[in-house]
Amino acid sequence: MQVQLDNEQAQVAFGEALGNVLQGRGRIYLEGDLGAGKTTLTRGVLRAYGYQGAVKSPTYTLVEPYELAGQRLYHLDLYRLSDPEELEFIGGREVLADDALCLIEWASRGEGWLPAADVCLQLTVDEPGRRARISAGSDFGEKVLATLADRLSGCPRQDGVFQWS
Repeated sequence: MQVQLDNEQAQVAFGEALGNVLQGRGRIYLEGDLGAGKTTLTRGVLRAYGYQGAVKSPTYTLVEPYELAGQRLYHLDLYRLSDPEELEFIGGREVLADDALCLIEWASRGEGWLPAADVCLQLTVDEPGRRARISAGSDFGEKVLATLADRLSGCPRQDGVFQWS
């Protein structure tokens, strides 16, 4: 599934829609170059659970926990990870518990240690905005994508790409 996000507001709104579909659980891998909008999309997901504050990428702390609407959510940024085994030392097993929602930027840096993703979301700069390529990595991810596709059914499509505005 591909979605065109024309501006920052569209990215946040799409993140919020994704957050609603996830229902507070799952492992979401966010990939894309620096500045592609991974943290912006995460802000939208967090808004689905009532968070209204600023969201910064946890580049130096690696993980930022949130307790929102009775849900545990974790925002991880593995950009500075030098070895996937470091995840063990920061409590990665607890963070990746099945009953939490984990949004993981630069998940490829944890390859070999991280469990499989439920949803993989690749963001690329596609002026004037961003393009999100979304795929499922589990049965739960398939259900998430099917529900998301239902919500996108009213959006216009161009060359098979949903236009989210």
